[in-house]
Amino acid sequence: MEPLRDDDPRTIGVYTLVCRLGAGGMGQVYLGESPAGQLVAVKVIKPSVLDEDSRARFLLEVDSLKAVYGQFIASFVAADAQAERPWLAVDYVPGADLLAHVAEHGVLPTAEAASLGALLAEGLGTVHEAGLLHRDLKPQNILLAPTGPKVIDFGLAVLAERRSTLTATGVVVGSVLCMPPEQARGEHELGRPVDVYALGAVLLYATTGHYPYAGASWQAVALKIEDPALAPDLSGLPPQLEPVVSAMLALDPADRPTLPEVTEQLVGVMAGQGLTAAQGKRRLTELTPEVVPPVTVELPDHPPGYTATLVDIAAYEDDEAPPQPVDAADDVPEPEEDVPSDAVPPAPGEPGTSGARARPGVRLSAPLRIAEDLRAAYASDASF
Repeated sequence: MEPLRDDDPRTIGVYTLVCRLGAGGMGQVYLGESPAGQLVAVKVIKPSVLDEDSRARFLLEVDSLKAVYGQFIASFVAADAQAERPWLAVDYVPGADLLAHVAEHGVLPTAEAASLGALLAEGLGTVHEAGLLHRDLKPQNILLAPTGPKVIDFGLAVLAERRSTLTATGVVVGSVLCMPPEQARGEHELGRPVDVYALGAVLLYATTGHYPYAGASWQAVALKIEDPALAPDLSGLPPQLEPVVSAMLALDPADRPTLPEVTEQLVGVMAGQGLTAAQGKRRLTELTPEVVPPVTVELPDHPPGYTATLVDIAAYEDDEAPPQPVDAADDVPEPEEDVPSDAVPPAPGEPGTSGARARPGVRLSAPLRIAEDLRAAYASDASF
């Protein structure tokens, strides 16, 4: 999180912006607060990229988020794609992304990585069931929330059955480090194995800190991904994860496992570590502390215009003027004279009594005097 800059907006739609959460190729992401206090992540398109194509892609992202659901997806809240600066609000996820977590805390242990992969496979399954492909799964797009991982940023999502896309054949769109060969080649028709490959690359990064291929530029990386003679770099990958990750990174999409098969194999890895899937998830979430957002407004102890007082206005006759209210902090009477240590406190109902919590010099109204007399009489006859 970073403070807002001078050129940042202070409000977007109905949301008050609190701070910066991050930035991407198309937009800036802010932490926003609704009038009722609900926190959201607000993505705003950068003016520098606001053209017809980027606005169309943004519209697609809005439509995509409306179509997907599930506990592993940051849910759609609101959007205005026709605004001068289009924006999109989704649920705020109080957790760091996988890229930042590995950079700060190091790679994930085997069981925790297996849990991460199994949970993400279920989340991507929800996306696929909605007829969509994510197409840009990467560590930056995976938030490690206290309740489990969340998939975000559907800017490149496309309908799996769509016959036309926003990019022409041969144009590479997406983050190349987690990109499968068919996508790196700019193929027009893509299927579910695209996201399976990307998930394999994410698991490799989560456990080793590196990607399947590296290079000085994205073009160099893309050429390596497409080369059938170059196997992905699996160095440092835990042996228990090597069979499933290697299969997920297969050159031919037909050779990659399905998402349910990925989940089954990763649950088996956790079982080999002596853990159930629920126990593996618990260990994963214990590694990812909640990110607490900054406080926007310091609230006073009492509502404006309210002063704590020990005076009950209802305790006075209509024709009597009540004494001035006394602040609770000042309600300590000054001693008038020394009181002997063996002094006997007054009986209930006598002057100075605490029976009705009356203050000295304050005359109770007739109904309260009657009630106090009844209480005093009852107290004098009681055996306790």
